[in-house]
Amino acid sequence: MKIPLFDLTRQYDELREEVLQKIDEALSSGRVILGEAVRELEKNIAELVEVKHAIGVANGSDALLIAVAALGIGPGDYVITTPYTFFATVSCITRNGATPLFADIDPVTYNIDLDKVEEILRTHPERERIKAFIPVHLFGQAIDLERLEEIKVKYGIKIIEDCAQSIGANWKYSDGTVKMTGSIGDISTFSFFPTKNLGGYGDGGMIATDNDEIAAFCRSYRVHGSPVKYIHDMIGINSRLDELQAIVLNIKLRHLEEYQKRRREIAEKYAEHFERAGLGSGVSGLVSEEKDVKKPGQTLYPIPHIHDCYYPHVFHQYVVRFEGFSREERDRLRDHLASRGIGTSIYYPMGLHQQKCFEYLGVPTGSLPETEKACEETLALPIFPEMTDEEIEYVVEKIGEFVKNER
Repeated sequence: MKIPLFDLTRQYDELREEVLQKIDEALSSGRVILGEAVRELEKNIAELVEVKHAIGVANGSDALLIAVAALGIGPGDYVITTPYTFFATVSCITRNGATPLFADIDPVTYNIDLDKVEEILRTHPERERIKAFIPVHLFGQAIDLERLEEIKVKYGIKIIEDCAQSIGANWKYSDGTVKMTGSIGDISTFSFFPTKNLGGYGDGGMIATDNDEIAAFCRSYRVHGSPVKYIHDMIGINSRLDELQAIVLNIKLRHLEEYQKRRREIAEKYAEHFERAGLGSGVSGLVSEEKDVKKPGQTLYPIPHIHDCYYPHVFHQYVVRFEGFSREERDRLRDHLASRGIGTSIYYPMGLHQQKCFEYLGVPTGSLPETEKACEETLALPIFPEMTDEEIEYVVEKIGEFVKNER
């Protein structure tokens, strides 16, 4: 059996006719840059996230770069973020001339540890230079938005939500209010890379905000700092969301509810099969990342029914931790699965504080232990909406085979 980590072709087979028809209409009209499809997608994303403005850009990395610039962050400023994330979350800080401050992660969710964020905000010797915090809703799991909002108010710090992996995830507040990831930051960013839960057939990104001035800045910055054609108020960049990608994304957005529902079903089936195989939490070192898929008394609904639901995890990735495994042992398991046709990935092989390009920050190995442990022990398993129940069972079977016979 051949099971890729992610399969774009199965979804395309279902959408092919509609996608080709809409693309042909756009090409026939000649409107291919910042046209009606982009405006429609911006409106749709703003409504989904429940903010006033959404601004389409070329990719998620540019969205982050522009977001940092929009808050006026630059040389001499500090920005708190996680070392356990994709490179762009940190490079957007350094490319704007600012300096990242790393807080370690929670060992269960892999999201940034908000206790450690607050510790930095309380104790850093140059607290007044910390201008922003970039939390990442990693693997599709929402950070505690209620506490995030409390930190924002308590410390007067700007929040840039990195929602590249969490479109459609939300958080239920203590008063029963449900808010979407991307809705409480001063500015938030999304990625439409093909493997994302809402992915195009190429690059694409989005910025979301409730702030009129920030929105105007972003719209200008994405077209060379030009609010009016050929009139440049600032030195921006060229980062426009492609009209053809917007067409694809608008089509897929109508299916997002069913895609998210199927991802949760897959996560639940993984958990069930791990339990049946004797590979549940604390057994043979395997800990499933799908913590608290269902709690007593809670009803889980797929988005976009966001006003009366609790959907804290949208399973962009399904990551398992092999607690107690060495890096070499984890890598041997990955080779074992590959030899049996199963695609996997490692998110992430090292913390960003360990990357050569960030050596100048002087953050030594060993200083962020939970991040470094996750880099050694975790493995992402196949998950995509078109994945079959038989494929899920096969993946678990082959993991059990390794644990039983080869470890």
